[in-house]
Amino acid sequence: MTVNFLVDTNVLVYAYDRSEPAKQVRALALLRQIPFSGVGAISTQVLVEFYNAVTRRLKEQLTADEAYERLQNLEQSWTIINVTAPIILEAARGVQQHQFSFWDALIWATAKLNQIPVILSEDFNVGSTIEGVRFLNPFSDDFELLAKIEG
Repeated sequence: MTVNFLVDTNVLVYAYDRSEPAKQVRALALLRQIPFSGVGAISTQVLVEFYNAVTRRLKEQLTADEAYERLQNLEQSWTIINVTAPIILEAARGVQQHQFSFWDALIWATAKLNQIPVILSEDFNVGSTIEGVRFLNPFSDDFELLAKIEG
């Protein structure tokens, strides 16, 4: 099966963020659909950012043990893409040419170099396409995953 989506950290974090109930419901629904369909992937960067966010940034943080368990679950259920030196170099170019933040550029470069056509995130210019990578916000009212998978 082909990976169609690279999922950004915010999608995973919202699944544990009780201060954003509407986004939590949407994130949980996506996390039930994407990893088991085989159409989505996350990167090692996302795993690192996820751990940091759920143990430090959430109002109701996970313990280190809880976060470790979640990382294990993610590692077992998702396609994981390693951030490599070529991805880092491409991200640096993305910062220069497209004015991304470096962390957003890493997500973009990971998708681009792994030929993943769509990034699911609320952090980019939604609907835009940069060098073959399209950005969709899975929290927007008009987002339907099944339509994205089939289309």
